[in-house]
Amino acid sequence: MRIILVLLFGVLLIGCSKKSDPKPPVAATLVFPNKDSECTTGRDLSETTSEIEFKWMASDHTESYELRVTNLNTGITQTMNTNAISAKLPIAKGEPFSWLVRSKNTKVSDVATSSTWHFYNAGYLTTHAPFPAQLVNPQNGASLFKDINNEVTLEWSAADVDNDIIGFELYFSTENPPLDLIAFTTSTKRSQVVGVSSNTTYYWRVITKDAEGNSSNSGVFTFKAL
Repeated sequence: MRIILVLLFGVLLIGCSKKSDPKPPVAATLVFPNKDSECTTGRDLSETTSEIEFKWMASDHTESYELRVTNLNTGITQTMNTNAISAKLPIAKGEPFSWLVRSKNTKVSDVATSSTWHFYNAGYLTTHAPFPAQLVNPQNGASLFKDINNEVTLEWSAADVDNDIIGFELYFSTENPPLDLIAFTTSTKRSQVVGVSSNTTYYWRVITKDAEGNSSNSGVFTFKAL
């Protein structure tokens, strides 16, 4: 009798137990092309195009990956889906690109996105424009409280293959796009305190300048001061 009760109890436990929910995918770690570098290993396809192999590390709970490569000059994005941890794409020579990988799993709706890396595809250029500055804080579309001095701090990051950035033009206003040049900072200063008013939406962008006269535009970010 005792054995029968134990068996019945075990069956009940199994019947009542639930399968664990599938776990969402984890973001992949990018490997190559290297961040803020010039990629010189492409296979020549023509005078204007080479084939680059993009590589990343496998991520947990992932069935497939989506590679996204964007030409920073044209804004055109190429995508490729794969089950592997590398993929080859033909891209233009002598152009700056950004790339990222999205990890997917058909059992869940969540998609994990890797960090975004920039690189130049080697070509005929002997000098390179800086990569567009990445606006770090405030995040695009954010709402944030001003400090006791009615100010917020704008922060950005920047990189250049030639390592010859000389400074940044900061445009900031309540108009979109912002046309008011409020500061030109040195290459080492990548933040600026600005005065703001409550319940007001602001727009800002950063133009990066280098010693060869090249420049790049970060694009416009917006935030609301509370």
